[in-house]
Amino acid sequence: MSSAEAGVKGRAALVVYVKLTACMALWGATWVSGRYVAQGMGPFPAAFLRFFSASIFLYLLSCRAGHGWPKPPHGAWGGVVFLGLTGVFLYNAMFFSGLALIPAARAAMIVACVPSAVALYSALVLRAPTTALKALGIALSLFGVAVILSGGDPRTLFTHGPSTGDLYILGCVVAWAAYSIGGGRVVQKMPPLSAVMWSCVVGNAMLLPPALLTGLVPQALAASATVWANLLFLGVGATGLAFLWYHDGIRALGAPRASIFINLVPVFATLLSTALLGESVGLPLVAGGAMVLAGVVLANRPVQRQGGPAVDANASRT
Repeated sequence: MSSAEAGVKGRAALVVYVKLTACMALWGATWVSGRYVAQGMGPFPAAFLRFFSASIFLYLLSCRAGHGWPKPPHGAWGGVVFLGLTGVFLYNAMFFSGLALIPAARAAMIVACVPSAVALYSALVLRAPTTALKALGIALSLFGVAVILSGGDPRTLFTHGPSTGDLYILGCVVAWAAYSIGGGRVVQKMPPLSAVMWSCVVGNAMLLPPALLTGLVPQALAASATVWANLLFLGVGATGLAFLWYHDGIRALGAPRASIFINLVPVFATLLSTALLGESVGLPLVAGGAMVLAGVVLANRPVQRQGGPAVDANASRT
């Protein structure tokens, strides 16, 4: 490879990394923004309005790119529906439900274990190579979540269990891990913009009935300017742009490697929630969060090929 070709590849890789980092900054802000919205609106109306604005924004982006309403290729509809169900309907219903009950930084730290959940799925279901270090990372990450949920004493989970808000956020972990894995397959069949747009549209259609049944119209009319501003941020910035950048990362790096960047989300979320919401950050949250992030790094380390360079064993399995 010539130096010019290496330079082009290096710049392309840098763009992917910058997009993923910016995506995580936007997602970090969603926990603060979502906390504002969750205090003044039910989970299904909030989720529907978020993705209604996101769908319009993504459609305009698609038109600008000359695609309009690009029809998913044959065999991709099942994947698109799966993305809409997991990443839009399930994740956001639980996202707003959880944020109505627990602090934003706590929720973000719990969701930070998503990469370890993806690595666990890859090891158990996809039979990806798993070293002792990876297994240790998965265990450390999950133990860190237990520390956060229990306030520093995981033994209490056996007597008291997690709170309702914590359970909603744990549901977010499952939904987003499934979305990340499914997204790796879908973007191999269609462009990221089309995949994101159609998953938002399909997921929003799923959200409409429960949103109407739980007061969409009166809650939308009664919402304050602050709630509307946060809904627009969640729809346009944190969904429209961020979802697109995340899919670019999945397509370039694979789901396990792209999902590693999610460990930046709780860092941004904690800083913003402390600055904007005045939330306190105690020792159990810091210690548990550090375990989660350290576990994520260990669980997603590339596997070393015998006699060759280190590679991400999971990337080709998405």
